[in-house]
This record gives sequence, C-alpha cells and structure tokens, in this order.
Amino acid sequence: MFNKIFGRKDKDDEVKQNGILENDEPAANGFFGRIKEGLKKTRREIASKIEKVIFPGRVLDDEFYEELEEILVLSDIGAVTANQLVSELRKYVVMENVKDADKVKSYLKQKLGEMLSSYEGHIDVTGSKPYVIMIVGVNGVGKTTTIGKLAQRFLNDGKKVMLAAGDTFRAAADKQLEIWGERAGVEVVKGKEGADPSSVAFDSVASAVSRGVDVLIVDTAGRMHVKKNLMEELKKMKRVIGKAMPDAPHEIIMVVDATTGQNVISQARMFKDEIGLTGVIMTKLDGTAKGGVIVPLVREMGVSVKFIGVGEDIDSLQPFDGRLFAEALFD
Repeated sequence: MFNKIFGRKDKDDEVKQNGILENDEPAANGFFGRIKEGLKKTRREIASKIEKVIFPGRVLDDEFYEELEEILVLSDIGAVTANQLVSELRKYVVMENVKDADKVKSYLKQKLGEMLSSYEGHIDVTGSKPYVIMIVGVNGVGKTTTIGKLAQRFLNDGKKVMLAAGDTFRAAADKQLEIWGERAGVEVVKGKEGADPSSVAFDSVASAVSRGVDVLIVDTAGRMHVKKNLMEELKKMKRVIGKAMPDAPHEIIMVVDATTGQNVISQARMFKDEIGLTGVIMTKLDGTAKGGVIVPLVREMGVSVKFIGVGEDIDSLQPFDGRLFAEALFD
C-alpha cells in the first residue's frame, strides 16, 4: 500500500554538504546573530520610521504618542499591540519622569519582548511514542521544507524520525519530501499519487508504532482537487490518525509565510477554527520587511510560535524567543 524510501547518507558527508552541526545548540551570540540577520529587512523598515519620531530633544507630547502609535501600526505590529505599548509608555514616562526620547526605544523593546515571551512554544516529544505531528498550511508557505528541517533537529537530538507524504494531490509533493528525507536521512512513507491522504496517514502511524519511531511528521495538502474540500479532508485525516493511535495527533502546527503580511492572520484563524492548532512556524522572515506581523498573529490567535525560519539552509529553523525577537527588531 505504500513505499518506503531510505536515504541515509554518511553523516560526515551531510555535515560538509549542509553545514549541519554536531551540536544543534548554537552559542547565544550566534543564535541572536542569526535571528538579527534574518530580521534585517523588517528592522530596517521599522527603524526608518521610528527614527522620524524618536530623536534627541523630541518633546514627549500627545503628538509624539500619536505619531509613534501610527508608525507601530504601519510596521505590521498591529493596532491592538500598538495601542497597548503606547498606553504603557505614557505611564512609564510619567512615573519615571522620562525626558529623553532615546529611552523610549529601550522601553518599547523591553515591553514587546515581555509580551512575546508568553507565546514561546516548544515541542516535547517525550510524552508519547511515536509523537505524531501534523503540519498544515496553504500551498507555497514552505511546509515540506520545514518538515525536512524539523526532522533534522529531532535527529540531532537522537530521535528516530519518520515522515509521511500526506499531500497526495499536489504534483511531485512526495518527491519533494523524499528529497528532504534523503538529506536528513529519515524514512518516508508515501502512497500513490491521488491516493486518500488519510490512508497514508493511518499506514504511517501503524508503521511508526511497529518500528519504534520516536517522532512521526505528517505532511498535508494546502489545496485539494476542485471536488475536494481542504478542511474536511484535514478533519478526516485528524480523525483517522486518532483511530490509529489514541490521543494523536499530539501537535497540529501551521506553517505561515511572513512575506504575506496580514493575510497570515486570516489564514491562521481559518485553520484554528476548523481543525485546531497547537502552534505555528513562521517561515521566510529573512525575505520580508513584514516580520512584525508575528506580533498580531500570536496575540489575536492566542497560539504559540514553535520555530521561525530565518534562512534557506537546513539548520536555519530556530526556536522562537520573544525577547530576542524584540531585541532583533529594535536593536
């Protein structure tokens, strides 16, 4: 009913070809440096606007607060968050008798970091074996690439990983997943093109159980055939996985593309309302000036951010750290 593709290469070759580190725990400076570099376009966009209102000698009056709030909104941080930041800034200025506009920037960075830190998400795969993760999202956001990078991270942690090619409708989707499976050196379970995605998911869970796999990552379709309904198919897959293994899937993570800006919020709302989400992964932050959209996304949706994508290489998927993210935006 399905094919198994094995692609484990010599580990030393993988290190040379993909720059994979033996220890996937970068030093603090390297970790921050990668995030800062990835958010360069967004930081430039925000900085260029903020510098127009925050400069030495600027009077902190009502006009200043109005201009600052407008700039924060236009920087994709969102109206709700912008209003809250400015309201708290007003109180801080009065209580601390702040006269220097330069202190405003430090305060904004600190408060935004505090807000975002509560939305840091982690994937603890020790609770179940296999730990089943469904990856969802619209086509083009980088689901398959993200799956490959996730697989590598789990492998680096010493976990046995399996991938399931549940996107059976998109041409060559399984081939793309196979390529990432080969790069990471993990087994890929797939069905025939056009096969029922839920049957592939069911078979992959059964195979993962029998083989003692620690983590099973299931790819899904982002757009179905015109006669199919995406959400209904995803709901079916979720139910079938639950029948194959009680309490599974343990995670339903949506991959969102930062370059689409505010559209990611409506996309996330649709998926959350229909199938439920345990978190999001935001990709392509290095390719956009709209990275600030992560703020209204998590605050309006109430979902955690598991990882952020700040590059193309296989180790460019980084854990989300709210304070580091805010510092990279305003630094």
